[in-house]
Amino acid sequence: MPVHPAEEEENNSSAEDELTIFSTANNRVPATEFSNPTPPYGYYPHHSALSEQDEEEYHDKSPTFEQSQNPAAYGGGHPSNPRGTMQDINSSPGQQQQQQQQPIYDPLYEDQSPASANSYTHSAAPFNTSFNHNKQSQAQNPRYRPASINSKYAQADDEDEDDDNEEHNIIHGIRSIPLVDNHPSIPNKRATLKQPPIPKSIPLKERLERLFSTQPKELTGERLLYLNDAVRNQREYKFINNHVSTTKYNIISFLPKFLLEQFIAAFKEMTEDIKRGKSDAELNSRPAKVLSGDSYISKPWQDIKVGDVVRLESDEHFPADLILLSSSEPDGLAYIETSNLDGETNLKIKQAHSATSHLTSPELASSITGQLRSEQPNNSLYTYEGTMTLETSMMPSKQISISPDQMLLRGAQLRNTAWMYGLVVFTGHETKLMRNATATPIKRTAVERMVNVQIVFLFVILLVLSVGSAIGSFIRTYSMGNQLWYILQADSGKDKTTSFIEDILTFIILYNNLIPISLIVTMEVVKYQQAALINSDLDMYYSVTDTAALCRTSSLVEELGQIDYVFSDKTGTLTCNVMEFRQCSIAGVPYSDVVDENRKGEIFPFTDLPQILGRNDDQGKITNEFLTLLATCHTVIPEEKDELLNFKFKVRKPQSILIVANGVQEEYQVLNILEFNSTRKRMSSIIRAPDGRIILYCKGADTVILERCSAHQPYKESTLVHLEEYATEGLRTLCIAMREIPEEEYTPWSAIYERAAATVNGRTEEIDKASELIEKNLFLLGATAIEDKLQEGVPDTIYTLQQAGIKVWVLTGDRQETAINIGLSCRLISESMNLVIVNEETAEATAQFITKRLLALKNSSKNPADSEDLALVIDGKSLGFALDKSISKPFLELAVLCKAVVCCRVSPLQKALVVKLVKKNIKGSITLAIGDGANDVSMIQAAHVGIGISGVEGLQAARSADVAISQFRFLKKLLLVHGTWSYVRLTKLILYSFYKNITLYLIGFYFSFANGFSGQTLFESWTLTFYNVVFTVMPPFVLGVLDQFVSARMLDRYPELYTLGQRNIFFTRRIFWEWVATAVYHSIFIFFVTAFVFKDDLILHQGWGSGQWLWGTTTYLVTLLTVLGKAAIISDLWTKWTLLAIPGSFLLTLFILPTYASTAPHIGVSKEYYGLMPRMLSSSVFYFCLLLIPVGCLARDLAWKGYKRLFRPEAYHIVQEIQKFNLPDYRPRMEQFQKAIKKVRAVQRLRRNRGFAFSQTEEGQEQLIRSYDTTLKKAKG
Repeated sequence: MPVHPAEEEENNSSAEDELTIFSTANNRVPATEFSNPTPPYGYYPHHSALSEQDEEEYHDKSPTFEQSQNPAAYGGGHPSNPRGTMQDINSSPGQQQQQQQQPIYDPLYEDQSPASANSYTHSAAPFNTSFNHNKQSQAQNPRYRPASINSKYAQADDEDEDDDNEEHNIIHGIRSIPLVDNHPSIPNKRATLKQPPIPKSIPLKERLERLFSTQPKELTGERLLYLNDAVRNQREYKFINNHVSTTKYNIISFLPKFLLEQFIAAFKEMTEDIKRGKSDAELNSRPAKVLSGDSYISKPWQDIKVGDVVRLESDEHFPADLILLSSSEPDGLAYIETSNLDGETNLKIKQAHSATSHLTSPELASSITGQLRSEQPNNSLYTYEGTMTLETSMMPSKQISISPDQMLLRGAQLRNTAWMYGLVVFTGHETKLMRNATATPIKRTAVERMVNVQIVFLFVILLVLSVGSAIGSFIRTYSMGNQLWYILQADSGKDKTTSFIEDILTFIILYNNLIPISLIVTMEVVKYQQAALINSDLDMYYSVTDTAALCRTSSLVEELGQIDYVFSDKTGTLTCNVMEFRQCSIAGVPYSDVVDENRKGEIFPFTDLPQILGRNDDQGKITNEFLTLLATCHTVIPEEKDELLNFKFKVRKPQSILIVANGVQEEYQVLNILEFNSTRKRMSSIIRAPDGRIILYCKGADTVILERCSAHQPYKESTLVHLEEYATEGLRTLCIAMREIPEEEYTPWSAIYERAAATVNGRTEEIDKASELIEKNLFLLGATAIEDKLQEGVPDTIYTLQQAGIKVWVLTGDRQETAINIGLSCRLISESMNLVIVNEETAEATAQFITKRLLALKNSSKNPADSEDLALVIDGKSLGFALDKSISKPFLELAVLCKAVVCCRVSPLQKALVVKLVKKNIKGSITLAIGDGANDVSMIQAAHVGIGISGVEGLQAARSADVAISQFRFLKKLLLVHGTWSYVRLTKLILYSFYKNITLYLIGFYFSFANGFSGQTLFESWTLTFYNVVFTVMPPFVLGVLDQFVSARMLDRYPELYTLGQRNIFFTRRIFWEWVATAVYHSIFIFFVTAFVFKDDLILHQGWGSGQWLWGTTTYLVTLLTVLGKAAIISDLWTKWTLLAIPGSFLLTLFILPTYASTAPHIGVSKEYYGLMPRMLSSSVFYFCLLLIPVGCLARDLAWKGYKRLFRPEAYHIVQEIQKFNLPDYRPRMEQFQKAIKKVRAVQRLRRNRGFAFSQTEEGQEQLIRSYDTTLKKAKG
């Protein structure tokens, strides 16, 4: 065939031109093939070289078109010589040189320079198989790109250049809109501000983040606002509105931010974010009353402005950060509950400044004007500084200071107060609550991180294979060119380096599916379905609140099966926030609200107490004193009339209490209140009874009360027995005692107490010393038992989680004794545990204690964790020291050695720091945080997985969490069942996806050795596409969504199975590469067996040659059946969907592939399949390969699976057998025996810890209640 002389000079032309020039002479094949005079069926190269459209273009453009019409003269394909050109092969070198002088023009390229029109596709046939190089071969080769595409690229490049200029102008702030206020009468302080241009050197991601950032800016200085003048505030300072959003995106920022993070998961992310947006919309649309003129109008929370005065009523939540102006209570007092902020349910008292407490009507509130100089927004919940200047028509300007006593934070709730007025100072994301909330983090699971690492290794392998193949192509081209002169031209003038780089890129494209690109999409869809299964689980539906589980972040579902540490809030998460009076012991007689039928006669109901009160014996007198103590010794302000035992607490005055006992109204003068604190563990009231007696009533922990009692105590022993019974039931107890104080003793003591109360330095210690002088020689009246009711199923859930190898830490804002008692009642702390209590006052003392204790544990045993069961209890102050870098590591080491950890009096920030400490320093640990209040949000977001309880404290935690549940007990099934299932399913999906792709696409690498590294594929291109999109798409979904390696019942019965996920037993590097090795083994077995079968161009019974495409299609179907068989082997649960996915996929292939192969060539697509199906389906060799080769591949897998089950079984293998054969479990009888042993031990020995029921703020209460008078008429507001 004539060849242009320039071909010898430009040997290293582009890969695209190589393929195109060879397509015009694709009839050149090895001379050895002419031993078979009969061509394969449908093998007519000159008919398939160009399509009709290409031939027309060829007619129009080719100057040598006439030469192409005489193929016999140039060795072209002709019906008379369809197998090739003997003229070319047998011609002399001189004739070949003459033929090379003829120019070749390629009609598929517009740029016909010598360097771009001189190459060809190389194809060899070591197995003597016929290869058909036609138009479809060009489409399969990634080097191929027509000129029309080049022209489109050129046009697109011009458009991109214009777009780049336009984008440059937009990004650099070049606008035609003037930033000037058109209203000259209204000064605009921001009118002259211009947006500074962003330097072009800044990365595009950072520029986009700057442009679309919605985070509030850090402000300095002070804030000035005008009271009752929202319009002026907005006009002059443009404060942000009160709309709050917890969504990750907005309309403007969604597209650029999301494309940078994860484009493939767009649909899933948008769906979940819409749900967050709906929750935000519900919160932002809550109504609030805002002062407008002389009346209040209703506005949604999002429309509240800085400077507005709002009116709130009892039980309403504060919509923004407010300054308390006045309330319905005397002296502007207001009672608030901050459980949504700090977890405490006891009420806190706030008091308006005396200068504003008289503003008790809309008219008065609207009459004031002035300014408030405030600190800038910050995240400190307990501090505030501001100065208010008041101006009214009735009095001159007055300046007052504003302190935290007047600060009401968003998220808190007004309680026991009819109404209050508040001035809005911080709104929206500037509120202290939102400042404590961190941005919604982007969380990645451990499995995803592992997959990403392995993908990197596989990509390195892909590069190695591509470089190796390129080297093979280079050697063949430049070292073996003279030997393969009939298909090669080794002396091409193209640069060798460029050719080598192009070959590398060619093979990268050819082998790229070794890494399953569709895996990410498959994982996201499967995770979304797994989240849907969690949402639809009726076992996690709470009918009381009509709330189901809600998985907000489906990308973390498999992480639920690998949790090592659970960090839990206490209030509202473990408990119900309800304190109920259950039992009491009076003068050695037990009483209860509910009496068991078996114990009637031993325990009496509360309803018997009124009868005893009427008696004149010792029992009646002691009962009367007992109930009088309960009615007077407290700091309670009456809200509802409680007449359970005919004792009604009616009125509190600054100096007295009025109660109604048995219908008789009595007034008790309050002389002194000796307040509770954690050191004293008791509280006392000294009162003057109506009969003139001075009585000290005292209640507190049994340890401190009993040691202050006199020697003669007739009811001590019986009361101790009752205390033990109460404690074993998990009730919180108080001992009740009293003494009468002679006047001559009280008078000098009162003087001592007054001097102590007036002390400036060390006042608390002096008051405690004075109290010790009077709190002695007490008489024990009895004891009370209060139930701090746990949520249903909490003890069982915590115990099961501990059995599953999960360590539970409780982080609470409650006091130490309360937290310990809850730990005991919920089975977090057992009776046999030794408590390690850390409550030091200084950092040095804390470090010394932790170091000393840790050293003692290490010296006690080689394995300190096994030496004794320990429970660590640490308060917030000591925790603050322990979190310091200098001692955080020893503290964490000590905490890890303990079976349980309880952190008391911790702030929201400390909760998050504890989680981060574990997350950062314990390698490989997966953390989970669960809470129900806004104070838990930072902890929830800091953990790997955040769980929100949608409970009584609002939905702030649930909105910010990854998963929302309504009860703590649902955590057991969420982790042990759904978490374990999701983890095992996803690991199977990932491993199987890698396996099936590597198995098929490695065959292409082996085939490169057969075709001389020409870049030719063994399989038809569209069939390759169908592999992942159609033929093997169902098995991964069924494995990832429906497979169950054991049932939910077994996972609940054997919580130890959860450790499989903690140890990551199903997805390690070793297991991943074992699957890769299996894929390599299967691909080698399939390729070389089929190559051996089809060697020497297998002659079929009709006399046809098999050809490349019959070999390739047979190999393809054998591989498909093998990978589907592998899916069947690893599937643990067979359902109708499994049958549809695995056998059904192969049946679908047997229908689609023949149909496609029979019809596609007739419409100009996949012409390789022309006439293929009749030959393949009539060949017995095809059925031999299809049936026997997959069996040979999978025999090793089946043998290995059987060996592991018989000789190296895992725990889940045993459980699977128990489930399969429904074997009985021996453990119920053992558990009953263990319960009996515990009951015996509980009776035989005293408990070391009995919690006491105090739930109030320490100190500072006497001054407040003495300023309260319930007889005063409350303002209507």
